[in-house]
Amino acid sequence: MYPDVRKAVGSSEKVFEYMDRTPQMPKQGTLIPLKGHVQFQNVTFSFPKYPDTQALQDVSFELCPGEVTALVCQCDAGKTTVVQLLLRFYELKNGKILMDGKPISEYENKFYRTKVSVVSQEPTLTSRTIEDNISYGLGKVPQKSVQDAAKVAHVDDFISELTDGYQTGAGQKGGQLSGGQKQRVALARALVRNPKVLILDEATSSLDTKTELDIQSALYDNPQKRTVLLISHRMHTVQQAKRILVLESGQITEQGTHEELLALEGSYWRLWNKQTSSFQRSNGEQVE
Repeated sequence: MYPDVRKAVGSSEKVFEYMDRTPQMPKQGTLIPLKGHVQFQNVTFSFPKYPDTQALQDVSFELCPGEVTALVCQCDAGKTTVVQLLLRFYELKNGKILMDGKPISEYENKFYRTKVSVVSQEPTLTSRTIEDNISYGLGKVPQKSVQDAAKVAHVDDFISELTDGYQTGAGQKGGQLSGGQKQRVALARALVRNPKVLILDEATSSLDTKTELDIQSALYDNPQKRTVLLISHRMHTVQQAKRILVLESGQITEQGTHEELLALEGSYWRLWNKQTSSFQRSNGEQVE
C-alpha cells in the first residue's frame, strides 16, 4: 500500500505543479469587437523543443470575413502549426499575425479565443448529453440556438430521431456516436459560439460525400460573414473556396482559385489529378 501512496503523492505533485504554472500569455489586452480579418505576414516559426527546425518559413496569407479560404497540404506540412499560432498557443518572434490590423497578442487572451473556434478531425466529447456537448462551456444556451447550430451542422435530424433527443447521453468520449456524428456535434458546438473565425481542420473527413457537401454549402452561404479556414488534403472539398493556399514543407508555394491553380500545373494540379484519377479508378471509370 505504501508504494501506491508514494505514487499518488508524486502524481498529485505534478498536478499542482501544472496548476501553479504562470501563463505565458498576459491576461490584459483589448476587448474591441472583431471582424475576423486575419493576416499572416512573413511568419517563420520553430517549436521551442526544436529551435533548429523551421515548422513555418516566411509564410504570408490573409483570411477575409465572409470568405472561405482553403489550406491544402499533405500529411502535416505545417498546418497544425498555423492553427496553433492562430490560437495563440505560442508567442511569435519572427513575422506578424494580425487580427483586424492589430497583432493578436494585443487582444485579451480569453476574449480572443471566444472569437476563434476550431473543429478538428477527432473532436473530444464528454459523456454528458448531446445538448451539453454542443453548449459546453457556455452555461445556459437557448434551446433554439443549439438546434439552429445543429441544423447547419446537419445533425439535428439524427438527434431528433433519438428517444431522448438532445438529452441523449453521448457516452464516454462520445462513444455512443459514430465518427461522422461526433464531427457534426463538434461543428454545432463551434457554430453555437458564433465565432468570427471558424477553423475546420479535416473536420468533415468522416462524413459521407453528400452530407459533407451539404455542410459546405451552408458554410459557403455564410450569412454571418464569418471568416472560414478550411484545412483538408481532400481536393473535392476545397474547390469552391474563394482562395486556396498550398502548404508544402512549411511554406506557401501556391495560392489562388481552383481554376487558377489548375492552370499553373504545379503542386495543386498534381494533387488534383492524382486524387481524381484514384476516385475514377475506385468507381470503375476509365482514366485517360
